Amino acid sequence: MKVLVIGAGGQLGRALVATAPTAHTCVALGREALDLEQDSDSITAILDSQAPEVIINAAAWTAVDAAEDEPDRAMQVNATAPGVLARWCAAHGARLIHVSTDFVFDGEAGRPYAPDSPARPLGAYGRSKWEGECRVREALGDKALIVRTAWVYGAGGRNFVRTMLRLMGTRDEVNVVADQVGAPTHTRSLARLLWQAVTKPEAGGTLHWTDAGVASWFDLAVAVYEEGRALGLLDRDVAIGPLRTVDYPTPATRPAYSVLDTTATPRVLGLAPRHWRVELREMLAEEGAMAEAGHA
Repeated sequence: MKVLVIGAGGQLGRALVATAPTAHTCVALGREALDLEQDSDSITAILDSQAPEVIINAAAWTAVDAAEDEPDRAMQVNATAPGVLARWCAAHGARLIHVSTDFVFDGEAGRPYAPDSPARPLGAYGRSKWEGECRVREALGDKALIVRTAWVYGAGGRNFVRTMLRLMGTRDEVNVVADQVGAPTHTRSLARLLWQAVTKPEAGGTLHWTDAGVASWFDLAVAVYEEGRALGLLDRDVAIGPLRTVDYPTPATRPAYSVLDTTATPRVLGLAPRHWRVELREMLAEEGAMAEAGHA
């Protein structure tokens, strides 16, 4: 099968390319080859030239705070362009696997969000991602597969885990928000799930995928420190202190609780998540190998 990975230059896109099964022809398009801020005709022309059987849309405007200042750009990348992709797939009998986010929820539920839980995004980023889901469903219905995920990080990317490594390498103390709870997700874990979805053409609708377990950002920071010390990535003592969200204001409001209910996903796709701490350990080991090779 010919699978087009859109957003191949991002951290998820790179993981998808790195884990692509040899059974498929993987065509990787980064932003320089397919910019979702282009007009619809330009995007359609590129899809026409590639003629994929499956599209994995791993591209997104993920700058949550910047989206508050540039909501139109976030809406173009996260909503308008996915709608173009979905309409092209509908017209050409292709399949779309579209990645979405926990930010479509308001974080007030206090229990894991099911795929059919009501969406109540808090900010411009979440609104744009929800609108993107709506446009995909409008064009393809349940023939599209929408995979919501959360707290994504990977080796070599711009993400919380790597930021913590950098700060812990230079500071004696790091303070981290402790009252936002979710589930970290390794890009390699998500990539494995998306490639598994390619092999299940009957899978459609909306599914959730994160690594198993829950954590606060503080918990994740502590784990980065402990695993980083064990792997030799960190060689100094660092005090990690908890912060309240109100003490660390940001332009965009984050959901306080955004754990996703993933119980349906193994039944549909035949793949179960591993605990986030196991995935974190593997990511940090990869990060160490990249640093040794001079690629970090």
